[in-house]
Amino acid sequence: MAAAVYLEQHLDSLEALPLELQRNFNLMCDLDKRSQDTMIEIDKQADSYLATVKNLSQSERQRRYTQISKLFERSSEYGDDKVTLAMQTYEMVDKHIRKLDNDLARNIQEPETLTPEFSGGHPSDVLDMPVDPNEPTYCICHQVSYGEMIGCDNNDCPIEWFHFPCVNLTSKPKGKWFCPRCTGERKKK
Repeated sequence: MAAAVYLEQHLDSLEALPLELQRNFNLMCDLDKRSQDTMIEIDKQADSYLATVKNLSQSERQRRYTQISKLFERSSEYGDDKVTLAMQTYEMVDKHIRKLDNDLARNIQEPETLTPEFSGGHPSDVLDMPVDPNEPTYCICHQVSYGEMIGCDNNDCPIEWFHFPCVNLTSKPKGKWFCPRCTGERKKK
């Protein structure tokens, strides 16, 4: 009987998942389109700037340069938002998987609630599921992606992504962010 209750609860919680996934993927597509449109605008403004730079006053050069820089920042923010949304989507799916795994493990510990015909006669299969060896690890802790993460702005950073708690962050800082290792290397230069 408990298995039927767990199944019903999981079906209820999964019912909204496809809509949430579709919403997130649509948002990612929208962010991608905005980023592409911004890059097209950057190209237009940069071409115009380069074609007329010799005839522009210093203040007009600075104004147009600042305008182009702001467009680059906006495009970068769209990219950051897309990465954040992708991580949230991954976490959402992972949360459902972990809940299912935990409930299945709990069911195995309560064998009187399952009969062999409902469990397939192999209750240990759930606990024997291997960890995905292909799932990449990140951060100084060498763990898989979870929770909020931040990317190091050093293109040559060997680690690239870090969990907020591991680098003492509670929110995304403004501007560029460098991991402790890259910060140390930058100070040496």
